[in-house]
This record gives sequence, structure tokens and C-alpha cells, in this order.
Amino acid sequence: MKEILIIDDDQYIGSMLEEVLLKKGYKVFRAYSGTEAVMFLSKNKPDIILLDLMLPGLSGEEVLKQIKDIPVIVVSAKIDVDDKVGVLLGGAADYITKPFDTKELLARISVQLRNKNYTHTENTLEFDGIALDLISLTAYVYGKEIRLTKTEYAILKILIKNSTRVTTKSELLERIADDTPDCTENSLKIHVGNLRKKLKSVSDRDYIESVWGIGYKLKSA
Repeated sequence: MKEILIIDDDQYIGSMLEEVLLKKGYKVFRAYSGTEAVMFLSKNKPDIILLDLMLPGLSGEEVLKQIKDIPVIVVSAKIDVDDKVGVLLGGAADYITKPFDTKELLARISVQLRNKNYTHTENTLEFDGIALDLISLTAYVYGKEIRLTKTEYAILKILIKNSTRVTTKSELLERIADDTPDCTENSLKIHVGNLRKKLKSVSDRDYIESVWGIGYKLKSA
């Protein structure tokens, strides 16, 4: 049973969400302040977090900074684009504004849970049909090898590791700099486009989602 933590001080919204999620078979936990949420997360690791930004005690933005390796969907009344961009760059996997449609929220939760579907062993990285051999530096899609450039391989490796969230362009450039120092922001778009085509040629799927103005994210089928 997948576990979801709701961090929201609004009793009505929290109870409504809890009821909807319980009916869908999720196990639900509640936290009513940022401080309470941090205490809960120090001892527990839910599969996904629904986070309000305007909380008593620690703000949602402050809580977000302390969450590692758990997809976070921000559910907030803040509608300003800068607020949305700020939390997405700060590590949130998704953002939905209040009031929201519960069907849409459930769909976004399902997407994030699918995106968690990757494994990392000492020698391999896997995500929804993609496998990277970290020793031979080769890539496979549904068991079929695809030929990637050094830059394309480095990009795909980072995207798989960050599959629960958006990876910004600047983060990509910084993290692949040691392997591909010649990659620039202008050429990054070309490399990502070539990588997308190669993955699609084998799987007939568009694995890479472009998040306008921010960066890139892998998506499951």
C-alpha cells in the first residue's frame, strides 16, 4: 500500500484529501505544521508528499529544502508564476493550485508514483524500460542497445537519477561538466533533442518532457 503524507493546516482541505485518498487505497498520514512534518519525516518515509506552502511554524518552502528522495506535489493557493518556478527549482516534483479538481490531483499523484519506478544498483541504473550499464557506459531500451554520445549518456544518467523531479538546465550543465566540458546551454537543447529521438526510435515513446523555461524531466508510459 502506497503511503501519502498530507502537510496542510487547513482542516477542511486536509480531511477532504484524506477521504479521497483512502477511497483510492492509499495509506494517509497528516501533518498540520512545517515543524510537525519535519518531525514525522525524521522517522518515516512516505511514497509521496502533498505540501501546502503557507504553514504555521516552518513554511512549506523551508520544509521542501529538508525533503530528500521523496516526490513532493505542492498544493497551494499561491498562483504567482514566480512562486511556482521557485518551488519547482527548489525540488518539488509538481505544483497544483487551490482550488483543484481531485481527479487531476489523483492523476498527478499516479504520475509521480510511476516516475519513482527506477532502480539503482552498483553497476546499473534503470527507469521504465531504460537500463544504463555504469561499467561499460552503454544504454539499453527494452533490452536493445542504443548508441549514445558521451554527452547524451551523461544527460540520461542525470535525468534517471532525478526522475522524481524536474532537472534544470543549469543543473544539467553543472553536473555533466566534468565529462562533457564542451556542452553549453545552446548545445544542450540539441543534445537532449538527439537523445529524445534515439530513445523514441527504439521504444516509440517520448521519454523526455521539456518543462518550459526550467529544464527537463523523464516521464513514464
